[in-house]
Amino acid sequence: MTSTASRRFFPGGAAALALIALAACPTFAQDASKDAGAWTPLFNGTSLDGWEKVGNPESVWEVKDGAIQGSGPASMLVCTQGPYKNFRYRAEIRINDKGNSGLYFRTTRKPGFTDGYEAQIDSTHTDPIRTGSLYGMCHVYQRLAEPDTWFAYELEVRDDVWRGKPVTRIRIKVDGKELYEYLDFALTFKEGHFAFQQHDPGSRVSIRKVEVMPLPDAKR
Repeated sequence: MTSTASRRFFPGGAAALALIALAACPTFAQDASKDAGAWTPLFNGTSLDGWEKVGNPESVWEVKDGAIQGSGPASMLVCTQGPYKNFRYRAEIRINDKGNSGLYFRTTRKPGFTDGYEAQIDSTHTDPIRTGSLYGMCHVYQRLAEPDTWFAYELEVRDDVWRGKPVTRIRIKVDGKELYEYLDFALTFKEGHFAFQQHDPGSRVSIRKVEVMPLPDAKR
């Protein structure tokens, strides 16, 4: 997916500021860990029960070898459970060489490509914004996941107050390594559903082990 907004991931850039904010606010992590519940599967490994395709009818979403696989024209696969507001969310994902996809959260039940936050899935596509990016908000240009190789994506999302201002805090991890915490003071998306993007006919994305852990509202 393309965007005119761009924040590069390098020392001294927006991501570095996000990391400083993370170090300065330890109570966010402590509160989330203390009050978190159990992980709940959103994909049963055998069918698309609980998921719905939105978009081009020629797009293909199917289950093969225990994984959701998307191919063909552009569309979205939306989780019908929800909506979710504060949560941890994780999945294992594989994208083909030159492929492009996205992991959406706080999106609508009938989303387009700009509805909701998008964690980018892209190793070698012509779009240089790579896996680990929060699309249009904080961009990673380094290749963190190889094409045709499974990697783990994990998010932690929670509304909070930072220095007296309401904020949505978004942490992103790839293969267990925390990249940054993005502070969205615009509160761009309030709550919503999870979805995966099928970007274009040349892209093939595979998804497995999709799980969510709801989190309580932040303590005021």
